[in-house]
Amino acid sequence: MNSTLMKNTFYISSIAAGILMSCSPQTPQEKKSSNIPKPNVLLIYTDDVGYGDIGIYGGEVPTPHIDALAQNGIQFTNAYATSATCTPSRFSLLTGEYSWRQPGRGVAPGDAPALIRPGKETLPAVMQRAGYHTGVIGKWHLGLGGENGPDWNGKISPGPLEIGFNYSFIIPATGDRVPTVFVENHHVVNLDSSDPIEVSFREKVGDRPTGTENPEKLTHQWSHGHNHTIINGISRIGYMSGGESALWRDEDFADTFLKQTKKFLEQEKEKPFFLLFSTHDIHVPRVPHERFQGTTDQGPRGDAIAQLDWSVGQLMNLLEEKGLEENTLIIFSSDNGPVLDDGYEDNAAEQLGLHDPFSNLRGGKYSAFEAGTKVPFIVSWPKEIKAGQTSTALFSQIDLLASFAHFTKTDFNGNQAIDSQNNWSTLTGQDKNGRQWVVQEAIQGVLSILDAKGYKYIAPKDGSKLVPWGVNIETGFTLEPQLYHLKKDPQEIKNIAETHPDIVNILKTRLDSIKR
Repeated sequence: MNSTLMKNTFYISSIAAGILMSCSPQTPQEKKSSNIPKPNVLLIYTDDVGYGDIGIYGGEVPTPHIDALAQNGIQFTNAYATSATCTPSRFSLLTGEYSWRQPGRGVAPGDAPALIRPGKETLPAVMQRAGYHTGVIGKWHLGLGGENGPDWNGKISPGPLEIGFNYSFIIPATGDRVPTVFVENHHVVNLDSSDPIEVSFREKVGDRPTGTENPEKLTHQWSHGHNHTIINGISRIGYMSGGESALWRDEDFADTFLKQTKKFLEQEKEKPFFLLFSTHDIHVPRVPHERFQGTTDQGPRGDAIAQLDWSVGQLMNLLEEKGLEENTLIIFSSDNGPVLDDGYEDNAAEQLGLHDPFSNLRGGKYSAFEAGTKVPFIVSWPKEIKAGQTSTALFSQIDLLASFAHFTKTDFNGNQAIDSQNNWSTLTGQDKNGRQWVVQEAIQGVLSILDAKGYKYIAPKDGSKLVPWGVNIETGFTLEPQLYHLKKDPQEIKNIAETHPDIVNILKTRLDSIKR
């Protein structure tokens, strides 16, 4: 058999094996789990939390509540977000489709129209059809409203309620973008109709001071790109006027989201719940509540990690108060890897000490290297999952949709959620192998593919003009193909593409096939 035929045979057989794995019949453990009362599902989705930011993953900032989740369930050491930036990861998590399949799904501005349109298959829609009361509380950053964007002074639709959520209480984009208001279901919270909101990401509106014009009014100095309207002493991306009575106080994010979670848990007592609890921590601006400020040696970033851990502890307390802790499946993860200076001078790099949020991996947020998409991933379900497990299985967040559809015996539109695979056995610790490959997306849509053997291929890209703003992170972009064997070289130091052209060809062919 010639070498080309051997390569093609290997490629076809590996794809066939993946299809067979995804269609395999239920194991006895799966049959047992499917007969128990439906568990509540709490998906804690954090922001910019690196693989090394959590104590049980080697972090120096104490995170006892998050560590307890892992100790009571499964700590995954080989799990990935789909993207090294937030909007694409969130899109893929909810839709089961890679965000790069269509243009316009990059990091969204604060006034973007809804990226997930009504009729699109989603994870909350699957859970809703399965009989769950569904909610999202926290950061959204997936756009709102019709083609012209949201009407901040009227009914904001479409949004979360049109794609499968029964309840939503969100910040529209990120803490560093206007408008700095909460949106509950279809309306801005506490908005005074006599003081309408106006938002622009193109030119200044209103007379609020800006970071460029009035630096003396800042309590948090900007470093790059965050020099527009000042609200709460912090200059943001974009301009905003009006809405004075609706403005948030950054320090209250965690308390506000927990208050709304308690309200959500009271809404529907007859159905199990599915809640996406989407924290703002530890995204910039890092402004934790006053009771957490100065509690760590790592500055505001470390204090935000401490607040995040406290939030997890408070969520556990809420479940225990209602007797729900045993039959609630909890997933804890992050939307992408860590970043230090992401627009504000908060001394995140200078005050790291021994804490390594990158866990000695190369890259970070925005990057094609591992620290961009390799994230903490913890699953706890006391009623069904044995405590104290560690899983090295390859897992992608994009598989949550198909996995929960399988578990709840709910049909879903596979033509839309085209990239989601059923990996319920991996998620619950029964399968120790997981996926055959994961696709990773860096900033500007640069793609990589990692297989279960540990070989990672990064597609060529001219990176000379793509270093994001002033962020001190390697993008990983070169004009030459890159290949790393992560099991031998987890830091992606030695590019072995020239010496292993056969593996490069296999992975490139597979990636091209996935793209088609």
